[in-house]
Amino acid sequence: MESPSPVRILTVCTGNICRSPVAERLLQAGLDQVLPGGFEVRSAGTRALVGDPVQPLSADIIHTFGGTADGFAARQLSGKILRNVDLVLTMTSGHRGEVLQLDASLLKRTFTIREFARMLDVLEEREGQASQGGGLNGERLAANTKLWRKLPARAASVRHLALAPDAADNDVVDPYRRSEDYYRQMEDELAPAIISILRFARLNAPS
Repeated sequence: MESPSPVRILTVCTGNICRSPVAERLLQAGLDQVLPGGFEVRSAGTRALVGDPVQPLSADIIHTFGGTADGFAARQLSGKILRNVDLVLTMTSGHRGEVLQLDASLLKRTFTIREFARMLDVLEEREGQASQGGGLNGERLAANTKLWRKLPARAASVRHLALAPDAADNDVVDPYRRSEDYYRQMEDELAPAIISILRFARLNAPS
């Protein structure tokens, strides 16, 4: 029997060395705890510093929250990378536009990460915990993939209830070549979004 495919999530920023690697590695670490093998999180940059490792201060953030920056190499975003992705989480609204220029079919599956997290918070508040049947691990993986492939449409349906007070609240600051304070700001903007996504995954994981 063919094994169920994992939920494929792509995080996107500019250079793919500061923001999107933090989102990639921390989402992967947390989702592996929720359902091992259920998720594949990767990242790419719209103007990537191809082959570069994670910036040291971003790597420190990844390690602080229990992830690893080992083996990372920046990748340039392309149509090929976007193929077969279930969910794209960008660091800014501008990045979302660049994703859609490459693949307009992803319109309903591409969000800024902070906006998507707020939508999940609204869904959780409105719908509560979803009860999913489980059983064998393959069945759990299949049920999880089914849920997450329907999730972008569910999230978009509550977008009007998850609007940011200011459009800038959808974006994560770019700390590249800036002081440590900007990395702290990035962490403050990114960490709550990652926590919301992981909490939703945990509460809705197939039993």
